[in-house]
Formats: sequence, structure tokens, C-alpha cells
Amino acid sequence: MTFNFRIYFLSLFAFFVGVKLSAQHQEVPSNPRMWKGKTKKFYDTGAISKAFHYGVLQGHFRHFLIFTDNEGELTNYFAQAGGGGIRFETAPYHGIQFAVSGFFIFNIQSSDLGRNDTLANAGSRYELGLFDIEDPNNRKDLDRLEEFYLKYNITDNSNLILGRQLINTPFINLQDGRMRPTGVEGLWFRSQESQKTQLEGGYLWDMSPRSTVRWYDVGESIGIYGSGRDITGRPSMYAGKTESHWIAMLGLHRKIGKSKLHAWTFWVDNLINSNLLQLDLVKDMGEDQFYLGLQGIYQQGIGNGGNDVDSLKYVSDNHVSKVGSARIGFKNNKWDYQLAYTRITSDGRYLMPREWGRDPFYTFMPRERNEGLGDVHAVMAKVSRKLTAEHSTISLAVGNFNLTDVNNVFLNKYAMPDYYQVNVDFRHEFEGVWKGLEAQFLVAYKKGWDTESLSEYIVFNKVNLTQYNFVLNYHF
Repeated sequence: MTFNFRIYFLSLFAFFVGVKLSAQHQEVPSNPRMWKGKTKKFYDTGAISKAFHYGVLQGHFRHFLIFTDNEGELTNYFAQAGGGGIRFETAPYHGIQFAVSGFFIFNIQSSDLGRNDTLANAGSRYELGLFDIEDPNNRKDLDRLEEFYLKYNITDNSNLILGRQLINTPFINLQDGRMRPTGVEGLWFRSQESQKTQLEGGYLWDMSPRSTVRWYDVGESIGIYGSGRDITGRPSMYAGKTESHWIAMLGLHRKIGKSKLHAWTFWVDNLINSNLLQLDLVKDMGEDQFYLGLQGIYQQGIGNGGNDVDSLKYVSDNHVSKVGSARIGFKNNKWDYQLAYTRITSDGRYLMPREWGRDPFYTFMPRERNEGLGDVHAVMAKVSRKLTAEHSTISLAVGNFNLTDVNNVFLNKYAMPDYYQVNVDFRHEFEGVWKGLEAQFLVAYKKGWDTESLSEYIVFNKVNLTQYNFVLNYHF
């Protein structure tokens, strides 16, 4: 089985090197663009029927093949998923628009995702995420109403959206490395009345995390992905017992020439307040461009941490976390070089429900996170190359993540060992008759620095593995 999949992925690699590569990944922060098919400029209509008649219908088909090769005698897993969705948005009627979208997923073939490895007593981590992590045996009934909202266009540059929708922020984001992104339900606004300043934010009350098919209230959504350990070393028991009912966010984006300033404040009822300040500086040097990024996050617990009972808290009493991240880079029309560093201090774990999004740090690399950790030194170097076609890129990223000891339960929630990671990422956007088709081939290798004394449970699906991903998207 392992040999066959290696041959399969190597064949795909050879094919896409021949056709020049690129594909799907959404940076944070940027506006959601999960639906990228047909678009048109809207004009306000004089009748509701015309608003529907002049609306836009978009489609998206997605294929995802993933194979995780764990070293030694630990179990390997594979899965192949296929799915599709449709989105419809009306033209405005007196500034009001309606949108609805849904997506279905099928398990085309896979390992037995409900079977645990006998040595580690744990199951699939990545492959199960293509489907429904709450029901490993669910292979067909995988569909979700993804968007369902009313949008009021206050002006040409400001709008208010009420209902189920997609957003992309440093703390809640699409995290689209599986079949479908994380969705939210609530009231969200965006305003860009000034060419240099943009405001966005809102009030949310329901979540539909990636790798699930249901919608949950805020507290109920926390712990679906696994809970790790509390600060005393006992298994965390907050899943299904966290009392939190709303999320409030406000973000400010300010252009300073070609540079940008981002400021966010993020409140989760009864749990956390996180504040982020990020400055992305850009300096033109002829045809080349130098860039520098600086980011700081300060986080503190609020309320009772999710429960009055200490053993059921998501956030411990007197919780504080501080994060600093920076990057420096140089790019031109062919090459992009960057070096990034992140420091999470030893004040406490950086906490953010994994169900809601990925880390916003400059050192983030797909297929692992540093959430739940404190006292972290992370370094990442990345080089990207555009090939002869502007729609093709190849990138190589190498990261080293120096973490606190796995036995330090106060600063290592998920018992994650020190590791280094290498990602090779090939992407291509097709043109001509295949316009709308995107392809991605990602290989991720993670290796623990000193794992000989660690149990299989700690190593399994965390380090000492190679993972192969092949993704096709077709938008129309």
C-alpha cells in the first residue's frame, strides 16, 4: 500500500513539473475567495424578480487525495475525497442582496478511519479531517449549508451581512487545508469609505468548523478537534462543557504607501481577549521589492474560563500569553525569499480553538500548528519561484520549532516534541480550455529532534512522518 501511493504521488509530481505548477491557499489576512468562478458588476434592480434574474450562480468541484506515511511500525493512512457545491447571490434590490451556498462531500476511498493504531492507541489525524471528524464511519451523508445570508449595501464601499457566511481574520479563518473551510453565523460589516482605511468586524454566535457537517454554538464548537491536557497534566475535560455564547471582533486596516497596518481586538464570551498589531512594511528597489513584517499578540483570560469548575475550564485562571513574530523578505517578478521568526513567551500557552482557524504567525507552515504552546522559538525560511507561466509557482519552506519539554504540562498542551519541518509545494492555475482548474501538490516532512525516549502516542501523526497531498479545484 505504501509503495503504491509513493509511486502514484511521484507520477503526479513528474506530470505537474512538466506543466508548470500553482493552487489553493488563502493568506491571513485577506478577504475570503473560496468561490472564484463567474462574477459580474451588480447594479441595483427595481424589482425583486429582477434581483434574482440578474444574480450570479457559481460552482466549485474539489478533489483531495492525502496519504500520511508514519515511520516505523506505526499505521499509515490514506483518503480520497470528492465533492462539489453551488453558490447563488442575487443582484441588489434597494441595496439588499441574498446569498446561499452548499457543498457535498463523498469518501471515494480511504483506510478504515475509525481504526486506531495498536501501538499509539490513536487514529487518523489528517485523513479523517477530509470528512466528518465526529463520525469516522460517515462516508456519504456529508453535506452542509455553508452560506445563507442577507447583505445590505450601505454604500458602494460599505456593507452589513447577517447570517451564515465565510470570513478570514487572524483568529477565525478559512483554514482551507481540507475539503471545506470554517463557516460562521452572525452579523459582520466591512467599510472602506477611505481609500487608505478599512474597518471590519462583527458579532458571531454559531460556528461550523472545518471537517464537520453541523453548526454549533460558540462553546459547543470548542474541543471537537481534541482537548489535550490541562495545566495540571490531567486530560482536559472542557469539550461539551464550555459556557460561551458569542464572539466580538473589530479589525482596522490602514495603507501607508505600499505598506499596511493591521490592528485587531477579539473577545470570546467568558474565555479570552486577544489583541493583535501587525505592520507589513514594503520598500521598492527598482524592479525588486524589500519587505518587513512585525506582529505582536497579547492575550488574557476573561470571565470564569468557560466553567466554574477548575477541571472543566478551557482557559485557566490568570491566563496570559504573549507572542511576537517577524519576517524579512525580498522579491521580484520571479523569486520570493523570506526568513521568519516567532517567539511565544513562557508566560503561558497561546490559546485559540483549533476548530476556528490556523495560527496567524509568520512562521506558520501547513500541516502543523503552535497553538497550545508557550516558551516557543520558531524559525522558518521560504523561497518561491514563479515559472515561465505567471500562474505557476514552486516553493520550498524549512522550519525549526524549538518547543518546551513534552512533560511541561503548563506550556505544552498537546505534548508536542521539538521538530523540524520541510514543505515542498507545487501549484498551477490552468488557462485556455481548462481555465478555472487549479492544482496543488504538497509534500510535508516532519521530524522530531529527539524522539527515541518518547512513546508512540506522542510521536504518532505529529512527527517522524511524510505526508503527500494532491488537490484539484475547478471553479465555474
